Amino acid sequence: MHIDFSNWSQHEGLKSWIQEVVDLCQPKSIRLCDGSDKEFKELCELLVNQNIFVPLNHQIRPSSYWCASSASDVARVEERTFICSAKKEDAGPTNNWHDPKEMKATLKGLFKGCMQGREMYVVPFSMGPYGSDLSLIGVEITDSPYVVVNMQLMTRMGTLALEVLGSQGEFVPCLHSVGKPLKEEEVDEGWPCSDTKYIVHFPEEKSIWSYGSGYGGNALLGKKCLALRIASVKAKEEGWLAEHMLILGLTNEEGEKIYVAAAFPSACGKTNLAMLSPALQGWKIECVGDDIAWMRFGSDGRLYAINPENGFFGVAPGTSMKSNPNAMKTIEKNAIFTNVGLTAEGDVWWEGMGEPPEEEMISWKKEPWSKAIAEKTKETASHANARFTVSARQCPIVSQDFDNPKGVPISAIIFGGRRAFLEPLVYESFDWNHGTFLGATLSSEMTAAAKGVIGQLRNDPFAMLPFCGYNMGDYFAHWIKMGENRDHLPKIFHVNWFKKDQQGKFIWPGFGDNVRVLKWIFSRVKQRVSAEKTAIGLFPKKEDLDLVGLNLAQEELDQLLTVDPQQWLEEVGRIKSYFAKFGEHLPNELSEELKQLSERLSDVNAISSTKGS
Repeated sequence: MHIDFSNWSQHEGLKSWIQEVVDLCQPKSIRLCDGSDKEFKELCELLVNQNIFVPLNHQIRPSSYWCASSASDVARVEERTFICSAKKEDAGPTNNWHDPKEMKATLKGLFKGCMQGREMYVVPFSMGPYGSDLSLIGVEITDSPYVVVNMQLMTRMGTLALEVLGSQGEFVPCLHSVGKPLKEEEVDEGWPCSDTKYIVHFPEEKSIWSYGSGYGGNALLGKKCLALRIASVKAKEEGWLAEHMLILGLTNEEGEKIYVAAAFPSACGKTNLAMLSPALQGWKIECVGDDIAWMRFGSDGRLYAINPENGFFGVAPGTSMKSNPNAMKTIEKNAIFTNVGLTAEGDVWWEGMGEPPEEEMISWKKEPWSKAIAEKTKETASHANARFTVSARQCPIVSQDFDNPKGVPISAIIFGGRRAFLEPLVYESFDWNHGTFLGATLSSEMTAAAKGVIGQLRNDPFAMLPFCGYNMGDYFAHWIKMGENRDHLPKIFHVNWFKKDQQGKFIWPGFGDNVRVLKWIFSRVKQRVSAEKTAIGLFPKKEDLDLVGLNLAQEELDQLLTVDPQQWLEEVGRIKSYFAKFGEHLPNELSEELKQLSERLSDVNAISSTKGS
């Protein structure tokens, strides 16, 4: 099949790769994407004609679409995600490894003829602002128009990316197929995907192959695959950080601003925090990004971050005008909704949004759904991992520095997860190595963003467990190395909005009131308040937390800021067992941090026992 590249790209390496894919996958036609509004509308109309998209009521939610995936294709499939480094040791104990030569042979067998009967789309995109030294160019080849329109919202996609690439530039090749070739005259029945799924990364050659899934991070290869798994490898090689972190600007009543990066496991409140509506008058939040941060030290010695993405792929259930009004305003138009409920009037609804409409709606399973039906069937209208895709530029609080090619200077880094009883509301690390320890020991009760047992505690270091493209022990060492001989390191904190009382009720109100914790972090960055040293870190003095207007009893505040030495000594044992997985790859600095934590806790425990007697 002849491809006319004359008005598209003069990059010989790119053209050669595209021809290789055409010969392997055998599509019926090819579209070299330009990222235009016209192209977006054409592909959305195509998806409507294929009965994959349903246009929403234009009067209620203009230029927006509803769709439902296959029930077998609803989340990241971590057990089918592979890091195929040359050596198994380089993938480490937290990744699935496979020999790259064997995997490539398997994939070539699957991809042979996999696009028969389908159009092949070539999608050039930039991760990060055009012209930024922090940005990377990727090119995704896919047979899914759903992927293309989502990539147009999620990345800076189209001809401008090709201009940046030029004729000699470096790009990350990303190959994707839903794995369902069509015979002549055959059409899709519902969401196309395969029971066989592979999401594969080749770190040495910086390439990605994904087969069988059309959903989310399995198919939108600029997101987790490139922006974290491949980028983390490049970051280690080149001396920067590719992180699963939001970026926000925080401005106080006097107009002073700092920028904060924060890592939370998926569906644990990252987007809510990135778009926070502060409960404190005069405080302001600006969103730079809700999911991924690429960070490098600048010539002034400070750590600068960009958001490599251009849109939000947010978890819909639980998002409401109470939990995240700015997200709700962002998705008022020009949005794609996947696996939520479709109302009779042509709008969307999901659990946590508010009371469901009285009229019967269509569930994500394309079945009739109402409150009465749900009481009998126990089925939900939306899948727990249902998503919205939307351009970040529609966010009412998007930062004016969103497209700043230099990035924004990071003054504080926050780690946080769901821990019902152990972790206090907030504390600060003693120094960079201790902060790295806090990131390395991050754990959280599981959510629906990945397959697994909901509520089960799992270690999720740096919120990067499914996303680090190499040995996690070496990743810890890279963090420690990044902090060596630096004069302007960000302060590092740990937060836990999810602590519960003995009755199982959340103690901290969360949402907009989380700005009260950010205010203390701001004060610590500006060195305006002191902190109390405890066995696990630096705690706020209770008078330094702005609790005005909160109905928070002294006993509840005590619970939020307590350290139970015995519970924490048990945690030390759990961490020790986890660290043992990394063997010789675990940095000595983290072993020393664990030893010192144990000694501090033992001293506190001894004092408590003496007092008790």
